[in-house]
Amino acid sequence: MSKQIITVIPGDGIGPEITKAALRVLDTVGADLEYDIQVAGLNAIEQGKELIPAETLDSIRTTNIALKGPLTTPIGKGFTSLNVMLRKEFELYANVRPAITRKGITSRYDNINLITVRENTEGMYSQERQEVSEDGERAESVSVITRTGAERILRFAYDLAKRQGRRKIAVVHKANILKATSGLFLDVSREVREDYPEIETREMIVDNTCMQLVVRPEQFDVIVTTNLFGDIISDLCAGLVGGLGMAPGANIGDDAAIFEAVHGSAPDIAGKGIANPFALILAAAMMLDHMDLQGHAERIRKGINQVIAKGDRLTGDLGGNANTQEITDALIERL
Repeated sequence: MSKQIITVIPGDGIGPEITKAALRVLDTVGADLEYDIQVAGLNAIEQGKELIPAETLDSIRTTNIALKGPLTTPIGKGFTSLNVMLRKEFELYANVRPAITRKGITSRYDNINLITVRENTEGMYSQERQEVSEDGERAESVSVITRTGAERILRFAYDLAKRQGRRKIAVVHKANILKATSGLFLDVSREVREDYPEIETREMIVDNTCMQLVVRPEQFDVIVTTNLFGDIISDLCAGLVGGLGMAPGANIGDDAAIFEAVHGSAPDIAGKGIANPFALILAAAMMLDHMDLQGHAERIRKGINQVIAKGDRLTGDLGGNANTQEITDALIERL
């Protein structure tokens, strides 16, 4: 039986270091994968290629699945987010971000287990029109929400809740002010929820949602919302459970999926070997779930929990002084 091939994009900054750690872990659990290594971002520019080379895109079209390290988008006019470009290229409309408290990580809370499902291609990030007047006095951005886009992300969230045995969904919006865009999203949610009577649905305005997440986050199970709100809320949730070093993310469409650490490329610590690889390793576990290799994925998550709970080999962001290789070695020993 031939191995399944996945596209691997190590990325920029600390990306190659944490990607190396993630691939070691995948090999250790016996996922039996073959890696097609591709480049993007500044790493691609340094090799004289486009920011996202055609061969990288072709690889993802062939494998339909990718594990991606953080990418750096060059600063300056004319450059758009590489992550947004990939999401639009492959119609990766669902961004999935779990937030789970773990014993051994300092946090105000010890009972958070929630998922943010964010629409990934529309809203304020749709890039339909972004303009600044010639005199520099006025700027405009257009937010676009479609019925099709709203319905598919809402159904994705409800189906995810059913698969994972989750019982509650918070539909987050700002329809009291953004009556057209958020209003359409909310209207569609009321239609979709009728097909999922077993799941409790709660409508919440986004500002109240943020307050409630800080005051009583245990009340949340699944949050589904539009692009900009989801971007903000998912980072807020990461802060509740230990920061972006423990925050994996999945970008999922009907034909392809890209899994990533949601933090940046951290150029200030690149090459020092001290980055926390767990966000990307947890993203690799999400990838295994997506590939119906849940047993391997659960082993990885349990191993990470054990390493953190023991606490003797943790990176600086988790309160220790271990380096990337040492914390990866600790995980592999438990696997």
